[in-house]
Formats: sequence, structure tokens, C-alpha cells
Amino acid sequence: MTRYRTEHDSLGELQVPVNALYGAQTQRAVQNFSISGRAMPSAFIAALGMIKAAAAKANARLGHLDADRAQAIADAAQRIIAGEHADAFPVEVYQTGSGTSSNMNMNEVIARIASSSSLPVHPNDHVNFAQSSNDVIPAAIQVSACLAVHNRLLPALTHLVDAIRRRADELAQVVKTGRTHLMDAMPIRLDQELGAWAAQLGSNRARLEHALTSVRQLPLGGTAVGTGINADPGFSREVVAALAGISGYPFEVAPDLMVPIASKDEIVALSGQLKALAAGAMKVANDLRWMNSGPLAGLGEITLPTLQPGSSIMPGKVNPVIPEALAMVCARVMGNDVTITIAGQSGNFQLNVMLPVIADTILESIDLLANGLRSLADQVIAGFEVNPANLERTLARNPVLITALNAQIGYERGAEIAKRAYAQGRSILEVARETLDWDEERLKELLDPMRLTHGGLA
Repeated sequence: MTRYRTEHDSLGELQVPVNALYGAQTQRAVQNFSISGRAMPSAFIAALGMIKAAAAKANARLGHLDADRAQAIADAAQRIIAGEHADAFPVEVYQTGSGTSSNMNMNEVIARIASSSSLPVHPNDHVNFAQSSNDVIPAAIQVSACLAVHNRLLPALTHLVDAIRRRADELAQVVKTGRTHLMDAMPIRLDQELGAWAAQLGSNRARLEHALTSVRQLPLGGTAVGTGINADPGFSREVVAALAGISGYPFEVAPDLMVPIASKDEIVALSGQLKALAAGAMKVANDLRWMNSGPLAGLGEITLPTLQPGSSIMPGKVNPVIPEALAMVCARVMGNDVTITIAGQSGNFQLNVMLPVIADTILESIDLLANGLRSLADQVIAGFEVNPANLERTLARNPVLITALNAQIGYERGAEIAKRAYAQGRSILEVARETLDWDEERLKELLDPMRLTHGGLA
């Protein structure tokens, strides 16, 4: 049977499991919020721990917290940052909109770990000194998002772009039929097609890095409404500097402390860039699925690595499972952007009141994309094989090759030759030779698919 101890808060006494590191306010939250069973993300908890450690160091430096208590708080927070005591943070996402329950959960756990018989540590008076849930929770969202993008998503994105570029270099001499509207178009090389993927995805890196310039500007020291009540005037500067040292990331003080408390525009903007990345990644995933389609009745231009059986009823069937998984990741990120947008506009006067769901959703998007992009790089891009026979067969019969002769014969005559070639199932070279009575070697040169991939006039 579960044993309990008696704790109290400003509302009175409460029974708390005897071994729990948290106290009465966390227990009330556990009892009040039973909606999803989804606890706040571990990355958010770690960021919150970093803020508490930084606040203790700042308050000690400013003379508002004795050195022993500050060190005890910082040491306890460091254990939480390292992933210890994960079960001590049961408060779920769908809680009070300010995240006060999560802030007090952290305060109570740190106070209990840091306290000793000779050095009592109070969750509010010591751990939460010069802070409010209203500036700490928005800051924890920003800190966790910055670190997740910097440490996980950007490296994963770079890894994928590098993998695509390596394959592009390997396939520089392979020509295929280009497609617009899913219909045959002028030839392109595989290095051009893959290079466009790499450029599209690579451009997201600069946009994400630019988005982080505002996300790293923190409202710490703003306390309840952004005015800094109960905080030393130098606290913002000291706590952000300490946080930068703990995290290894160049956080800054927000130019106006009220803004990131009342609104989360910087997270909405970051989510928009995650959505843009998801759109590009889904485009690449779907291109790979089309190119792999078949193997007999589809395009069959490439063969993706065989990872698992594709059907419970059709023996031998293999499906493009990783591109499909990534496409679902992208769909989730796009949906998450809607959630973050709605939550971001839910600032009523001096406080946004959907902070926990913003934290959970932005971190999910970052995490899904980081994992999904690495999976695509390692399980698909690195190992797909080209089917040259299929590429050459469609190239030879592509009637759109006649476009190369527009300058010599005109659009309408070219259209006649293309239609005739298509209707008779013959190559453009063969029909053009009959129609134009040109030298065959000249025609071969003008209609050479590799030459056409370099553009210019014939």
C-alpha cells in the first residue's frame, strides 16, 4: 500500500506519497489535471532546471542568497539537468496555462533534494527567489527550443543535406526524364535533381538560425508582469549570463521583458520555419516514393533499400516505409504549427495562458524532424540504387526532347514531330530524321539528353 506524509501549502494540508520528492502544490496538480497522462517533455524539465541553477548563482552573486544554499540549489538542479529523478515531474501538459504547476513542481523537488537538517531550502523563498512562473516558464520554453534546434535539429539537417550531396556527386553522369505536372519534361541529371533537394533543405538552416536570434532573448527578471517586481535590477543580466555558462548557448536578455511573457511570437515564428522545413522534407519524401514506384508498373527509376515486408497478404511486396514515415512526421509538424499559432495568440494582457502546450508542441516538432531527417539520410539516401535501363528507355522515347530544336524549326513544327513520335511509339530522333532530312550526327548531337541538361541554345 502507498504510504503518505502530510505536506502543506497556502491552501492547507495535503497527503503526498511518502517517497515523492515533490510537495503539496505538485500533488494538487496531479489530482487536478488528469487529462492526457502526458507529462511535460524531458527537454523542458532540463531547461527549467538550468534556469533554477542559473537563478541561484545570480542571486548569490547579487547577495540575495547565501553561498551554501545557492550551491545546494545549483547542485540539486544539476542532477535534474542530467536526467535524474525523472519520475519526480508528473505534472501533465494540460494544466494551468501559465505552467505554474510545473514551476512549483521544480521548486519543490529542488528544495527537497537541496535541504538538509542544517540547511533548510524553501521552494518559494529560496529556489524561486526573484522569479515568477510567468517569466520562468516562457524562458524555459525558449531555452529548450534553442537547445533542441541547435544540438539536434540543425546537425540532423546538415547530416541529411551532406548525404544528398554525396549521392549527387556519385550520380553526376546519370540522365533521366524531368517531370512537370507529373508529365514528361526536358532531361535532367540526377545530380541536378538531388542537388535541388539539398539546396532546398539547406536553405532552411539559415532560416532556422535566424529564427533563433529572437528565441534566445529571454524574459528572466521580468517576474510577474514584466516589471521585475521582487527582482534585483541586475538579476536579468546575471541570470542570463549564468544560464549561458551552464547551457553553452549564447542566451540574451530580451529588449522588453514584457513581450516574451505576454506573447510567444518568437516561438510562433520558429514553428513557421519548422513547418517550412517539413514542407520541403515531405516534397523530397514524395519524390523518392514516385521514383521508387513499381517495380514494374511505376516509374522504377530507383530502388530504395529493402527494410521490411510490405504486405501481410502479398508475398514479395516491399514499400517505401521510411519516406512514408517522414511524410507523417511532416504532417504532424504542420498540424503542430496550427496548435502553436492558436496558442501563441492566447496572450491575455500581460500573460500568455497556453504556455505548457506551446512547450510540448514545439519540442515535439523539433524532435520528430531531427529523428525523421536522420532516418531518411541513413536508411534511404545512403543506400538507394539507380535503375539505368528504365531511365534510358524513357529518355529515348521522350517526345519533349524536340524542345531543343525550337530555335531552328519553331514551336508548331516541333509539336507535330512530338505528336507523331508519341502516337507511333517511336523515338524523337527517328521521326525528326525523317521529317527534317537533317544529318543524323547533327540531330544526335542536338538531341543528346546529357547536352540538354546543361541548358542554352542549340
